[in-house]
Amino acid sequence: MLKNNSHVDLEEIENLTLGHYENNAESFRIGTKDHDVSQNIAAFLGGLPKGKKLDILDFGCGPGRDVNVFKQMGHSPIGLDGSKEFCKMTQQLSKCPILHQKFLNLELEDNSFDGIFANASLFHVPSLELPRVLRELHSALRKGGILFTSNPRGNKEGWQGQRYGHYMEFEESEIYLKQSGFKILDHYYRPSGKPRELQPWLAIVSQRQELK
Repeated sequence: MLKNNSHVDLEEIENLTLGHYENNAESFRIGTKDHDVSQNIAAFLGGLPKGKKLDILDFGCGPGRDVNVFKQMGHSPIGLDGSKEFCKMTQQLSKCPILHQKFLNLELEDNSFDGIFANASLFHVPSLELPRVLRELHSALRKGGILFTSNPRGNKEGWQGQRYGHYMEFEESEIYLKQSGFKILDHYYRPSGKPRELQPWLAIVSQRQELK
């Protein structure tokens, strides 16, 4: 476990994790293209205004499955990913704007999005950098904007093969979000309808609050 370890090599973490996705982009696309995340999308959109074309950032868009869903729903999504291959796949699938940006080197304009959908992505941000990244997402949201996160549960941080992950339970996730200016609206565990020990995913819907 590497939580709060100031000696982690952030460049190595980012490069090796992205390298894994670059080298396995097509198999990842095939393996995830039919995943049912309708519960997550509904929870995310449930906190946003109805009957409005929403500006949405899909943070860690991967091959573009969810960007394409948001577009088909009539919204204006933009994908963001650190993997060049995923950015190409998303653009080809959705024809939507795509930002090729690494999570630790974001260049997002303030007050740009009604909602940010971070499905299975933020857990790749090391704990040392997570407060800063969350503050940047906070700034990119408009007043009252919604941040949706879904990440694997746990209480550890480190490598799994060539991918780095920071795994938290709800209580720790809540602390990070609140300290970064977010109010928790809802949280739940996935997949639904199973005992908690068989629900490895934690989903949280939070809303941007004005920082004091």
